[in-house]
Amino acid sequence: MSYTLGQNQLDNIEEVMQQELVDIGVRCVFLIDMAGNIIANRDDGKIKHDVYSLAALAAGNFGAVSAMAKIIGEGEFSLLFHKGKRENIHFNKIISDFLLITIFSNDLSLGFLRLKVNEAVEKIKQELEEMHAP
Repeated sequence: MSYTLGQNQLDNIEEVMQQELVDIGVRCVFLIDMAGNIIANRDDGKIKHDVYSLAALAAGNFGAVSAMAKIIGEGEFSLLFHKGKRENIHFNKIISDFLLITIFSNDLSLGFLRLKVNEAVEKIKQELEEMHAP
């Protein structure tokens, strides 16, 4: 599939990321394509991570896990979660071509984060589906 996003759609996606995720305590959130290119990102202003390297590695990680899913007979795993001592990373697939990567501290519960990510994913998915090029 091919997607053409205008500035208005990108602004809407970034607004969803800000309001639904960063404003509740997420440190950083970015939308990437499956090649690891950043489409949109938002953070709390305190983040010092190299999000471009993270995006490329996240796409590779998701690809590797997808291959493992196929080996065990699953079509795919639609989300991944990595827990660290101070920060955690949550991956969520949005339609077939995009991933939403969320970095958050242990101050935010995983259950609450997943609820908010699911809400954000639905809104972002609507923006992407509206812009789907035939």
